[in-house]
Amino acid sequence: MLSALTLATLTAFAAPAMAQQKAKDKPAAPAAAPAEGGVLVTVNGKGIPQGRADVMIKNQLAQGQQDGEQLRTAVREELIRREVLTQAATAKGLDKNASLMNQAELAKQAVLIQAYLQDYMRTHPVSEDTIKAEYEKIKVGLGNKEYKARHILVKTEEKAKEIIGKLQAGEKFEDLAKDSEDPGSKDRGGDLGWSAPAQYVKPFSDALVKLEKGKFTPQPIRSDFGYHVIKLEDVRDLKLPSYEEAKPQIAQRLEQQTIANHVNDLRQKASIK
Repeated sequence: MLSALTLATLTAFAAPAMAQQKAKDKPAAPAAAPAEGGVLVTVNGKGIPQGRADVMIKNQLAQGQQDGEQLRTAVREELIRREVLTQAATAKGLDKNASLMNQAELAKQAVLIQAYLQDYMRTHPVSEDTIKAEYEKIKVGLGNKEYKARHILVKTEEKAKEIIGKLQAGEKFEDLAKDSEDPGSKDRGGDLGWSAPAQYVKPFSDALVKLEKGKFTPQPIRSDFGYHVIKLEDVRDLKLPSYEEAKPQIAQRLEQQTIANHVNDLRQKASIK
């Protein structure tokens, strides 16, 4: 699901305030807060909005902090520290620094964007039926078998044929794999582990499923990556996670697709000069 963007958090400045509270004290009842929209405290004549404290407290509660006098005091002290430092920075003219202001604007945009996307997903949720349909589509695409394979990837067909010749002469696949162009498997003797055929590029998967266990491809297999020599080590039944186990990951991916499509639609409709 969409992860909530942290709008404000207690920084290191809040640690001393927290530490000053007695660890063994029982949590007190929440302190009375100024009316919503009011002023929490005034620092050098400038008021700090209560709403700013409310946001910070909400975020801390979401992270497991317990509401009470201790938390609210720490938040108040943190906001005072921030205001004192902000006023000091302004006095030095840092609020006129274009680079800093651009950073601030980017941070503001990030907050607004996250809030907008969360709202969009609330009004355009991915339905249960859509998630189930995607799960069934994945099941069909993966099939019911998975294969344990090794491969050697090289740049030219001639090199691949040379490797096949050496294999036919009795050299070990694992030794020849040291010359593979695939950094992820060359140091493991070309071992790719267990995977469903659909997880490979089509020329690779088509050749893999035709092999007998213990055999390697008699001809190089060409793909967008180069030329492969493939060896099939074993085959077993594919055990897929249940729908309930796979549902969160599928839902997240579908939400990401929904957002990507929406952003692309906004981009296409935008007037850009």
